[in-house]
Amino acid sequence: MNAEFWLAKWRQNEIGFHTPCPHHALVEYFSILGLAPRSRVFVPLCGKTLDIHWLMAEGYNVVGVELSRLAVEQLFAELGIEPVVFSLSPEIEVFEGPHIKIFVADFFVLTHALLGPVDAVYDRAALVALPEEMRIRYTRHVMEISCSAEQFLICVEYDQSRLSGPPYAIMAYDVEQYYGQVYNIASIDRQTVPGGIKGKEPGFEHIWILRRLNATHAGSREV
Repeated sequence: MNAEFWLAKWRQNEIGFHTPCPHHALVEYFSILGLAPRSRVFVPLCGKTLDIHWLMAEGYNVVGVELSRLAVEQLFAELGIEPVVFSLSPEIEVFEGPHIKIFVADFFVLTHALLGPVDAVYDRAALVALPEEMRIRYTRHVMEISCSAEQFLICVEYDQSRLSGPPYAIMAYDVEQYYGQVYNIASIDRQTVPGGIKGKEPGFEHIWILRRLNATHAGSREV
């Protein structure tokens, strides 16, 4: 993943990946996780997704990380929240408001100590944004900093040889490879993508829930 590639997308407003409503699978299936009110949900590579609006409206605390400061500024403006903004280091800036905290940083510089406890990871746009050579590093890091919190994972499946990503194709065997030693992996839904991937290639959207092997659930209230 080239950082400048994504920063340029935001500067030039080339954000076709940003959808105008919360993801249908989030709305339909997220409650399966059974999270308590004010549970803390981590959204990696969050952009300014309207999924955050939905999560907050449902009573969750949201913590995210995003490379583009512009995206985070737009997120808070669209939420109608005036953030408290401060720097933790030359590499990490924080935007914070009631029930939301967003780190403006490279995902890989975020640590568990900085992130704090989380009850679940909502990954709609992170794993699918990364080329194959970065995914092992990403999946290990997200498990490390979240203490292998359960995940609500959305992937796309298509013939990668016929279309370049992102979004990249993440097949069922990939999910098993990345997460199978740590999580029980449950397929929740798999639907055809209307119009195809990027409007070109037939594909599917696959919804997964990942629950840590032998885990006990405990809610967190930190913002």
